[in-house]
Order: sequence, then structure tokens, then C-alpha cells
Amino acid sequence: MTGGMTDDDIRLASHLADVAGAAIRPFFRARFDIETKADASPVTQADRAAETAIRSVLAKERPGDGIVGEEFGDERAGASRIWVIDPIDGTRSFIAGRPIFGTLIALLEEGRPALGLIDQPIIGDRWIGAEGRPTTHNGAPARTRACGALARAHLATTGPAYFSDEERARFEAVSAAARDTLWGGDCYNYALVTSGHLDLVIEAGLKLYDFAALAPIVEGAGGLMCDWAGHALTGASDGRVIAAGDAAILDEVLGLLG
Repeated sequence: MTGGMTDDDIRLASHLADVAGAAIRPFFRARFDIETKADASPVTQADRAAETAIRSVLAKERPGDGIVGEEFGDERAGASRIWVIDPIDGTRSFIAGRPIFGTLIALLEEGRPALGLIDQPIIGDRWIGAEGRPTTHNGAPARTRACGALARAHLATTGPAYFSDEERARFEAVSAAARDTLWGGDCYNYALVTSGHLDLVIEAGLKLYDFAALAPIVEGAGGLMCDWAGHALTGASDGRVIAAGDAAILDEVLGLLG
């Protein structure tokens, strides 16, 4: 298939989330194998089962599209349309039995995120965003909230270990100016910005599969996502990202990040 993102793509993304969730749920708060990857991050049987299920569907439904996945690498990475998969974003939370991880599914068209989905298969939360369309949370419109000043903003990030020392200092300048800072959350923080419960997420060290799904979701709800220089996110972005529910605070944030 060629051309722009379609309703069929949105339906397919939802089906991919369904099969991933079915693969994940039997492992949640159960006994399973945990391995440590070369980058020191954990991986479980559930991660691999979910990505295997997604790839099986894509092989049948979109055999010409590319795939970038966290667990099993790239296929047809030069294709104009690429599905980007993180079967469990927040594996440490999953291992700990905390239902704030998520399955991330994105569709890139010519390197640009055109479709994104966050699915929390235990709670039953699903956010879907697509270019030119309003973001939905479980089928209903999702909207970010107004936040005109950083001093009123609730800021979140996954953890300090994901920043270099220099990045941590820049982040802390923003944190000191924000109303408060919450630690932990992975992709769920971006979903909470989308639904108006958080105002700002700042992170570094993300891979394409960590952030590709997020921009269409946040932006379709009235927010924005960019890198630390204020540039739109693409497949070539450096993994330092900002998600703001209200664009009014962006200049202040960018100034503090330097």
C-alpha cells in the first residue's frame, strides 16, 4: 500500500494493540523470565511475545511496509511507510506489577509520524492520534488543558538516569521553575498530558520506538511535541523531547533548557 494514512491504518493500529495486549496480559504480575539487554535495559517474555504478535499481523496485512521494533530490529527500513513498535514501553514498571506501562505503535510516512497509539492493556486505556484528526481516548475526544505559565505546570519525566549530567542540569532548571515534578511514568505521562492531567514532559535518551507514536497523539489533543531546540520530531530526531499541553509555556521551557 502507498499513499497517505487512512482509516484502515487506524483500524489496523487498533488491531495490533489488541493482539499485543492479549500477549501481555497473561504475564502481568505472573512469573516470567527477565533478561538484561546489551544496553542494560530489561526485556521479558511478554515484550517478545507482544512484538511477535504485532509482526505476524503486519506480515499478513502490510507486507510491503517497513518495521522498526525494539526487540527484533528493522525490516524494510527504507520503505516510505514504516510501522514503529515498542511492545512494552516501561518494562521496569511492568516487571514491578505497576500498570503504567504501554504498548506504542506508530506509522511513519516519509520519516514523519503520521499515526500514533498508546495502549495500556491492564487498565484498558487507549489513545489514538493521527494527522489532521482529533485524538481520542477510548473513542472519546481527548484535550490538553490550558497552562499559561511554567510556574503553574505539573512536569513529569521517567527518571534521572536517562539524562547525562549536562542534560540533568538543564532539566533541573525547568523543574525548579515548574509547580512540581513527578518521576516515573514512561509513555503514560504523555497520555496524561493528552488528557489534561499533566502539563509538561521532558526527556532525553529516547529511541525512535520510544517517541514516534507520541507526537500525533499529543498534538491531536491541542498540545505540541518538539526536540530541545524546538524542532518538530522526525525519524531522525536525537531523542531529547518536550511534550507540552499548552504551547504558551514552550518559549519559557526552551529558554531554560538552553
